[in-house]
Amino acid sequence: MTPTHENALATPVGTTLERYIKRKQSEFAYATGELSQLLRDIALAGKIVNREVNRAGLSRITGAMGEKNVQGEHQQRLDVEANIRFVRALTNGGEACAVLSEEDEHIIQTGNVFGKYVVAIDPLDGSSNIDVNVSIGTIFSIYRRVSRVGGPARPEDFLQGGRAQVAAGYILYGSSTMLVYTTGHGVAGFTYENSLGEFFLSHPDIKIPRQGPVFSCNEGNWFDYPEFVRTFLMTCKERRLTARYVGSLVADYHRNLFTGGIYLYPPTVDKPTGKLRLLYEGYPLAFIIEQAGGVAVTGADVVLDVHPTADLHQRAPLFVGSAELVEELQAVAAR
Repeated sequence: MTPTHENALATPVGTTLERYIKRKQSEFAYATGELSQLLRDIALAGKIVNREVNRAGLSRITGAMGEKNVQGEHQQRLDVEANIRFVRALTNGGEACAVLSEEDEHIIQTGNVFGKYVVAIDPLDGSSNIDVNVSIGTIFSIYRRVSRVGGPARPEDFLQGGRAQVAAGYILYGSSTMLVYTTGHGVAGFTYENSLGEFFLSHPDIKIPRQGPVFSCNEGNWFDYPEFVRTFLMTCKERRLTARYVGSLVADYHRNLFTGGIYLYPPTVDKPTGKLRLLYEGYPLAFIIEQAGGVAVTGADVVLDVHPTADLHQRAPLFVGSAELVEELQAVAAR
């Protein structure tokens, strides 16, 4: 039946991100508004990046820059664009005293010396996929600074460990754009409504199934994986689990968060400590998955319990997803 005009008008618009943040502010450890503003700043930059992603093929910002970032990876034009957008939003918002970005070797001082927070961010994960219209994303992690307020941020502000995060999240730019985040009180998802320019609460209490039908990894690296990983993957295949691998971390993680499954980025022969960065990929995704009822490990260790080294761009393996699958992998690794 076609809805009547009156019924359509009676349909509730929903809860905006802004309203949701205000409602949940009392759950923050320091409910004075700064963290709420930080989340708004990140959402604003996400809206701008969403616009750029949607018109990337027309605005000539696809393709590689011809340069490498601090990770030794080829920078895409959209990497640089997204980095500028997020750093600018966090600088103008005034609450972040510093930003640690995948695209910069050193800490970016925003000049907001009285800001009480720092943000670690991967501005655009999987950006090489933008040329072929594959979903990509932003990953972020927020800490309350431990250095002296009134001075510049220091490395120890970012090296507090995963349990010290006060908030973490990601933005997925896909068939719809979604912002998913946690402040340690469950996980909420917001879908972007382009015509209104607002994120609306669409998934109020995200929980990952304890078991799942999917495993996600780059099987092209099969012969470079540790033996326990190959053994676990063979078990997945014997049980007829489905292989699903987009090659974009946020996209693979997001799918498994909703449907159940396990994402694997193991150490390899040429990357024995793993490839993903602990501070702005491993920690935030582990924080979210634990709040959603899942598990994240590096193999033997729980990701959030891994102590960071002095390397701000420290790498670590990542196995993340449904609790039963990840625990099964850990059991295989312990044999």
